Amino acid sequence: MQVIFTRAGLACGMRASSPLLLGMAPFGLVTGVVSQQQGLSLAEALLMSALVFAGSAQLLALELWADPVPIGAVVLAAFAVNLRLAPMGPALAPWLDRLRGWRLWGTLATLVDHSFALAIAEQRRGGRDAAYLLGVGVLLWAAWLVLVGAGHVLGDVVRLPPGHPLFFPATAAFLSMLVPLWRGARHDLWPWVLAGVVALAAHRLGLPAPVPLLAGAFAGAALGAWLGGRVGAVER
Repeated sequence: MQVIFTRAGLACGMRASSPLLLGMAPFGLVTGVVSQQQGLSLAEALLMSALVFAGSAQLLALELWADPVPIGAVVLAAFAVNLRLAPMGPALAPWLDRLRGWRLWGTLATLVDHSFALAIAEQRRGGRDAAYLLGVGVLLWAAWLVLVGAGHVLGDVVRLPPGHPLFFPATAAFLSMLVPLWRGARHDLWPWVLAGVVALAAHRLGLPAPVPLLAGAFAGAALGAWLGGRVGAVER
């Protein structure tokens, strides 16, 4: 497949990702509020968001924040949460393998779940403009900084108790990304279901973060690999 990288593709990615900003808004605001309540300055919160750019990892790290900071626990938790990014590179290889320099590193630096989901859907439609992926990531990155900054500024006014409804839209946004990834095969659903059930069960048992996340991820991945092997054997 011949891959291109154009301004039109960049703009198309930005347009495609703009509806995601609605679901991303409460996620970013909450991250800003929590960072302020944990004692980070506005500059520190923005620097963290710009360099890390991973809302789930940032929130998990902030939940573990203390004085002194348990660096080992924070690093392990962030590593566990971000393990899901590892398979994204091979899945996007048809585009990434043909990029070099700032185009490759800029794309990887802004790669998140949202941009991955949209890019995979675009690839399946036959898209060959790799700038689409960077366009999605750049808009989401810029919006993330604005939202975290706004949440930090409002942190003195807003005090959110655990379980507040404002926390849910972020989860809803992640769930909605599964829709374009599903290819219609019934067996594709079972790994998702198992991952959710195992993660919830581990959480109900009171296991500390990131154990529920890891348990669900590994359970779903194992079932997906097993089902994929069975389907491949049947097709052969």
